[in-house]
Amino acid sequence: MRLLSHHFSSKDLLYMVMCSSTWLSKAQPLSALCNFKCHYREQQPEQGRKQNQAGEEKKQNKKQGPSIGSPARIQKLIASQSDPLLAKEIFDLASREPNFQHSYATFHTLILKLGRSHQFSLMQSVLSLLKSQQYSVSPSLFSHIIQIYGDAGLPDKALKTFYTILEFNMKPLPKHLNLILEILVSHRNFLRPAFDLFKSAHKYGVLANTTSYNILMRAFCLNDDLSIAYSLFNQMFKRDIAPDVESYRILMQGLCRKSQVNKAVDLLEDMLNKGFVPDALSYSTLLNSLCRKKKLKEAYKILCRMKVKGCNPDIVHYNTVILGFCREGRAADACKVLEDMPSNGCLPNLVSYRTLVGGLSDQGMYDEAKDYMVEMMSKGFSPHFSVVHAVAKGFCNVGKLEEACGVVRDILSHGEALHTSTWGEIVSRISEWDGAEIGNILEEIIRAEIKPETRIVEVGSRLGEYLMNRIKSKSRKG
Repeated sequence: MRLLSHHFSSKDLLYMVMCSSTWLSKAQPLSALCNFKCHYREQQPEQGRKQNQAGEEKKQNKKQGPSIGSPARIQKLIASQSDPLLAKEIFDLASREPNFQHSYATFHTLILKLGRSHQFSLMQSVLSLLKSQQYSVSPSLFSHIIQIYGDAGLPDKALKTFYTILEFNMKPLPKHLNLILEILVSHRNFLRPAFDLFKSAHKYGVLANTTSYNILMRAFCLNDDLSIAYSLFNQMFKRDIAPDVESYRILMQGLCRKSQVNKAVDLLEDMLNKGFVPDALSYSTLLNSLCRKKKLKEAYKILCRMKVKGCNPDIVHYNTVILGFCREGRAADACKVLEDMPSNGCLPNLVSYRTLVGGLSDQGMYDEAKDYMVEMMSKGFSPHFSVVHAVAKGFCNVGKLEEACGVVRDILSHGEALHTSTWGEIVSRISEWDGAEIGNILEEIIRAEIKPETRIVEVGSRLGEYLMNRIKSKSRKG
């Protein structure tokens, strides 16, 4: 792209820009600026420009230097440009005008515009120019620059910005420190530089706060350096920095990740004794870890205490414990958990019912599984085909074919499609059964519900064989 100054002098260009308020209200491209100049010349015939008094006044104004307007108007023009290079060129043209000085707002606007377009060398040059001027710089400028480098995946540049703040004779704020720490720890290779900055920040007048500790504790936990995270946690008390709920949760998650669930429970008790109210995520972490460690009694105890301690258990907490009991073959206890839910202001959802029905089926409690399956459908939930198949097949395996057919009938009556494997299981078992009542139930189902989506057509060969045998049997009896 050719530069503006290659076409016209800086005074000429700025005058054309500033003499039109319409120009300021729109982000004009370079070609429009050139067209504006040509149009400007066409409006003044050569003979008129040389003869009339307006032309003489124009020459006089040119000698004196036309006014380019206020710094605020330049700032508005730069802000309106979508092209950061054009914005920088306008900035440079105005800078060369005698007795003109940009406002701080113009510097701020241009620096961020260049940075967000990844014109980092130009951004740094403008920042260096700003440093040489006597401006009162806003701390938010450096917050933006740090974030720009973070978004660009340049943690080293973000770290360098901390020391750039000092060059402006400014004291970095805790928010600058925390923002840089967040960016550094997101890159595994910069965890140590982040820790070094954290430890040395006080030398530059920046005191780490609770957020600073939380950032590093989380990073060290994820890096399997639990001892360092624990040391930081204890250090907070020594330095009169109050931990918050997040501080405890981070350490609890780290302990659970390392299978140190008993220490995590102790930390919960310490947290409660100090008057903290654990959040939902803290409880979810602990309940999940206890269930995986098969400490179901402890998990159920914590679930029951949650409401008393100020945190109402939600669907995730209940489903975690239900799944824990079902995994350990204690579906009856899972039923109790589900029955307790409504009285505690939490209604079972699809996952609750599916987990419970599956657990009951795994333990051979098919009658109870069927009852909960009917209950879930009455509440508008659709049972997964695997759950239906487990219940139907279970009834078949224990010789309760009527109950198996009842499951099929219930599913179809609720508009649910039966899986091919379930049809196959039912048909193959009934074809070996001589009970007339069973056959009548199946034939009733077929007459009432057979549709393309019921998938019974996919086991048509076995169904046809079964019906043929039924016809032959009836003929012999006749």
